[in-house]
Amino acid sequence: MARGIAHVTLVGNLTRDPELRQTPNGTSVCQLGVAVNSSYKDASGQWVEKPNFFDVVVWGVQGENCARYLSKGRQVAVDGRLDQRSWETQDGGRRSKVEIVADTVMFIGSPSEAREPAARGGDRPTADAAGQDDFRDIDFGGDDIPF
Repeated sequence: MARGIAHVTLVGNLTRDPELRQTPNGTSVCQLGVAVNSSYKDASGQWVEKPNFFDVVVWGVQGENCARYLSKGRQVAVDGRLDQRSWETQDGGRRSKVEIVADTVMFIGSPSEAREPAARGGDRPTADAAGQDDFRDIDFGGDDIPF
């Protein structure tokens, strides 16, 4: 029987400073909160930002580096897998939570950059406008292209 796939890749901003702890056997574990905005047009045609919040667990030296170098607002790219854990509360109830267990965390941007939606501007450019801006400053050299 084939095994399932629970692979996740996301890019977002930290919602809080990383929390570093140690397991009883001394292994480091860091907890991150990551917000990823999705956007859609509402009935009136206006762009609406919808935040999605994810809990990320980073083990070992990589977790220590996250705690050392990351802070609230910093943009990160996380690659990992989904993991569900369950526990019983003190009053006997059952709880469960789905987290992302990171295989890789990439630090994006500079430490002082916090990417707020308002700082990027309210309107989204059309795909055509964004595509034209991407190549505006490139000198293709006329007929020197070898293909």
